[in-house]
Amino acid sequence: MMESLLGKTLDELKTLVSALDMPGFTAGQIANWLYRKRIASIDEMSDISLAHRSRLKEACETGRRQPARKQESADGTVKYLFPVSGNRFIESVYIPDKDRATLCVSSQAGCKLSCLFCMTGKQGFSGQLTAGEMLNQVLSIPESGRLTNLVFMGMGEPLDNTGELFKAIELLTAGYGFAWSPKRITVSTVGIIPGLVRFLKELKVHLAVSLHSPFPDERRSLMPVEKAYPMTDILKLLRQYDFAHQRRLSFEYILFGGLNDDLKHATALAALLKGMPCRVNLIRYHAVPDVPLQASDAGAMSRFQEYLNSKGIICTIRASRGEDILAACGMLSGEARCLKDAQGDRGGTAAFIF
Repeated sequence: MMESLLGKTLDELKTLVSALDMPGFTAGQIANWLYRKRIASIDEMSDISLAHRSRLKEACETGRRQPARKQESADGTVKYLFPVSGNRFIESVYIPDKDRATLCVSSQAGCKLSCLFCMTGKQGFSGQLTAGEMLNQVLSIPESGRLTNLVFMGMGEPLDNTGELFKAIELLTAGYGFAWSPKRITVSTVGIIPGLVRFLKELKVHLAVSLHSPFPDERRSLMPVEKAYPMTDILKLLRQYDFAHQRRLSFEYILFGGLNDDLKHATALAALLKGMPCRVNLIRYHAVPDVPLQASDAGAMSRFQEYLNSKGIICTIRASRGEDILAACGMLSGEARCLKDAQGDRGGTAAFIF
């Protein structure tokens, strides 16, 4: 099986070219072609000799994969389906918004965590993505050159795949790689504490923590991971780090009608986060089949936001994007099924989501 170049760090490329009996400086040339010039073929590496390109092609491929499908939402959101190793597929979501263009990146095929409200969790876990498969999502969409921000909030739990995630972020932020500012990248997590410890010590990108209830028993009913990694332990860890400067801390809170969207919950959440330099993103629940949860109404969401703001906690209501193509928060799924075009009787082609 041929090695993939995409996802290799500079040190890994140095090891590779040494094994292929090529000059050491070739590693930097390869990195430049992959990450700065964004080529898709080894043949395009024109400052590497033909003999060395031939040797490289015998052992390696770039690792670029084009999307297998795409779906466009009425609001401009675009969902892409990518093939990954093991005959699996994952999804990425491109979200344009005025002068911002964000890509929601997947880190796993499926997910182990089985959160009640999430379609990805319903499909189970199929495998880890490599750093190259994460970066391919960034490089291989038509809008790649327009991207201003990345959020690791797609399929899977990023901090359950720390080795490959951290490598991808190194390549995104390193001078020899994409040279992005860490401020353009956010990682979302339910709070896998061993991975979170590494994240806090090693990375400078933004952090978003899924909370969804200030009460442990209720959070456990929504997120089984609460049993292994209680939110009280997560918050205790987070309070040991500085979020007042470069790195931003936010909490994701899906509002479920009649469950966690009242004044009791808002009061408890404000008390839980008191003194932390953070913000809360309120998210409307998007219905998942056979799940007995309902979305909050607009009035309840506004009252929740106003209460948190009155307590000095920056609170925003996240706009729901791409719901008509099942691209909104919690709606990505790895189960292959054919969808009718969102325009219904107006025609259009069918598309597959996973």
